[in-house]
Amino acid sequence: MTGRGDSPGLPGAPGLPGAPAAAGPPEDEPPPASGAPPGRRPTWRQLVVTPAVLAAVLVATYVWISTVHLDSIAENALAGDTVQVRLWQHVKLTAYSTFWVLVIAIPLGTALTRRGLRAAAPVVTAVANIGQATPAIGMLALLVIWLGIGPRTALVGMVVYAVLPVLSNTMAGLRAIDPTLVEASRGIGMSALGTLSRVELPLAVPLILAGVRTALVLNVGTATLATFVGGGGLGDIITTGIVTQRMPVLILGSVLTVVLALFVDWLASLAERMMRPRGLEGT
Repeated sequence: MTGRGDSPGLPGAPGLPGAPAAAGPPEDEPPPASGAPPGRRPTWRQLVVTPAVLAAVLVATYVWISTVHLDSIAENALAGDTVQVRLWQHVKLTAYSTFWVLVIAIPLGTALTRRGLRAAAPVVTAVANIGQATPAIGMLALLVIWLGIGPRTALVGMVVYAVLPVLSNTMAGLRAIDPTLVEASRGIGMSALGTLSRVELPLAVPLILAGVRTALVLNVGTATLATFVGGGGLGDIITTGIVTQRMPVLILGSVLTVVLALFVDWLASLAERMMRPRGLEGT
């Protein structure tokens, strides 16, 4: 019979003889991150830096245009509200064309990932590739034969040119979803439409938004070619500066186009971050 001092330790009792040592963190486990993963809310740098830089560029351009000597030809090219009108035309062309790209590409890309239409996906993708591979100015020239001169021709050309990124990213985002998630949602009684709207599309949102961001920037650049088909936009100012060989006019139109493209890309990046589904913020 053993005494109290010689009693064997109880298994699992800390501090007694025979008890296993307390489990510590594995030596090869990385230390916990000091900060949380980036959330949906943008940081102050993302909100401030890009607009501040673009505003500084616009102010510098305005000061330069105000101080540089403009002859009568350059003054006529920039007279009145010409710049404001052309800028607003450019914004409208970009907004309308992007809207129609979304209306066409997202439903079409979704339909092409369904079982009944998967066989048609390579054909549709090939047609969309042809649309983007064709030089934009050549496409607009061909559309003039069919639609004539005017903003509608420019709008159709921009839609055809920008539909591929959204279409391909929609298809890629839906195809990348783990099939077990779809099977699980169907197993708990969700319909095919419910699975698509509540499981598949939310998981594909990051890739779809990346395609929309690309399409927006493409449309801002392509809209400068609308001037060749009577569509207006900042391309009118740029071509006027080239034809008349007036550098201030050319620089103003080019700077406004670049600033607009970067501003649209910044807005799209914020939307992409804010619309990312919960649970995917750190991905």
